[in-house]
Amino acid sequence: MAKFKVATPAGVSFTVAGSGYEYEMEALRPIGAEIVEIDKPSEQDFAAAVGDCDALYAKGRPITRRIIDSLERCKVIALGSVGVDSVDVAAATARCIPVTNVPDTFIEEVADHAITLILASFRRLVVQDRLVREGRWREGRPMLLTLPRLMGQTLGFIAFGRVARAVAVRARAFGLHMVAYDPYVEELTLSRHGVEPVSLPELLQRADIVSMHAPSTPDAHHLLREEHFRQMKRTALFVNTGRGPTVDEPALIKALQEGWIAGAGLDVLEQEPPAADNPLLKMDNVILTAHVASASARFDPARRRRVGHEIALVLSGRWPRSCVNPAVLEKCGLQRWQPHSMGRGPNA
Repeated sequence: MAKFKVATPAGVSFTVAGSGYEYEMEALRPIGAEIVEIDKPSEQDFAAAVGDCDALYAKGRPITRRIIDSLERCKVIALGSVGVDSVDVAAATARCIPVTNVPDTFIEEVADHAITLILASFRRLVVQDRLVREGRWREGRPMLLTLPRLMGQTLGFIAFGRVARAVAVRARAFGLHMVAYDPYVEELTLSRHGVEPVSLPELLQRADIVSMHAPSTPDAHHLLREEHFRQMKRTALFVNTGRGPTVDEPALIKALQEGWIAGAGLDVLEQEPPAADNPLLKMDNVILTAHVASASARFDPARRRRVGHEIALVLSGRWPRSCVNPAVLEKCGLQRWQPHSMGRGPNA
């Protein structure tokens, strides 16, 4: 019989070959843990089935307060994503349960995708491609003759976390001037990355390209609304590789339709997938991708191994590497990381 039960919702397929938990089990098998899939669609039945688990691997369904309150001995709730909006973190904190995520597993992929959307939007790549395919070859050059060159344009970051910092490294090579708004990051940190700290109104007024990187937290919900899009340049582009709910989508649609801004490159939306009648699907000045910024050949193996390691650390009585509610760590009896422990700290 296994020493630890790690419960997880059933029916969530993986995107790489093999549907088992081979990557997670690399860390879980040595501590005597097993992963048990729970096939209970209703919240009530799922809550009853996971009540005796030692860890909850959260994927494929919301982990609500009701589910969390049913957990009798759960020591950790682990996510294989950066975003944690599918888990009621406040409820987990009240129960002294750490919630872990994987914030540093695919930074480079998301930064690459953000730069891709910036370049493709700025050079009107999708429209240019369509013109060629439709035999409208001569229309391409006149469109671009109205645009400035990219070098010297101002890129504005809303939030300046790990992904935005990786984007800044890439953007510097294109000769972009960079500004950022992030009240949670010290000005010296921004300056070290060659980025000028500014207020949100100043960023919106100055930026030729606005890149959204805020997480989906209650404080950041609809961080950008109609009044903010009205402050932007009519020639400005908006790029979002963060989270859809950080933007009031009807306001963004209105801004694009009425020409308050010139275009957008979006990997995330408020509703995913979008409804068939979403106006964004019909706009020539919008480039859309299907929340794929983090995807690469290493995506599933890397994040799933990380989930296994986080669960194994907590079940072994140690701090996880990444905890979104760190205040609970001191209270739940876990051992702090030691300098020699895998050479990494809890927030490495």
